[in-house]
Amino acid sequence: MAATAREDGAGGQERGQRGCEHYDRGCLLKAPCCDKLYTCRLCHDNNEDHQLDRFKVKEVQCINCEKIQHAQQTCEECSTLFGEYYCDICHLFDKDKKQYHCENCGICRIGPKEDFFHCLKCNLCLAMNLQGRHKCIENVSRQNCPICLEDIHTSRVVAHVLPCGHLLHRGYRCPLCMHSALDMTRYWRQLDDEVAQTPMPSEYQNMTVDILCNDCNGRSTVQFHILGMKCKICESYNTAQAGGRRISLDQQ
Repeated sequence: MAATAREDGAGGQERGQRGCEHYDRGCLLKAPCCDKLYTCRLCHDNNEDHQLDRFKVKEVQCINCEKIQHAQQTCEECSTLFGEYYCDICHLFDKDKKQYHCENCGICRIGPKEDFFHCLKCNLCLAMNLQGRHKCIENVSRQNCPICLEDIHTSRVVAHVLPCGHLLHRGYRCPLCMHSALDMTRYWRQLDDEVAQTPMPSEYQNMTVDILCNDCNGRSTVQFHILGMKCKICESYNTAQAGGRRISLDQQ
């Protein structure tokens, strides 16, 4: 039965070749859904029209002796170490990255475990420095990243916790509530300089506009400028026009 390994999902993989672009491991997973052999669930999902359920994996194949056996950390035939880290729930094999299995998340996380806590409302493991210092949103990770559309909860890409409480893989502004994702103070000061050095044409110099700030949710009336309009309350340029443009009466 061992020969079938090179005819399935791992068809291009040489005997003894360890791991894939996703994980360092010494075995192939036998997918319970299609009985094909793949290095990992991600390799499987990228090549099939269905997803591999990691929790249902029962068998693996050693990359050296090719013996198919029950999922375990070490080969029962030739003693090949399948993974420095092994979780018998997720069937995750990989090199040691201080991983730990979080029962509340239901999957393995990269640790060390003592550096993280599980927020029951957010239903997600967060860094200890966020304990009591983040905005909770119920089941916040049980959705796709609004930027790259990848599932946040099971993604291998680190998600950033924004001040608004939403999660994002990358980006400078949350596309859900439009709040700034990072501390933009330095950039706002650069914009101040650019605005000061870029005078508007005379017909626009006394034009004002009503704006809504996406960061503090405040409304104010400011001078119109093509580079950006600064909130009078929090001094953010993360604003949107909320009304028509007006010209001062003394200029009409």
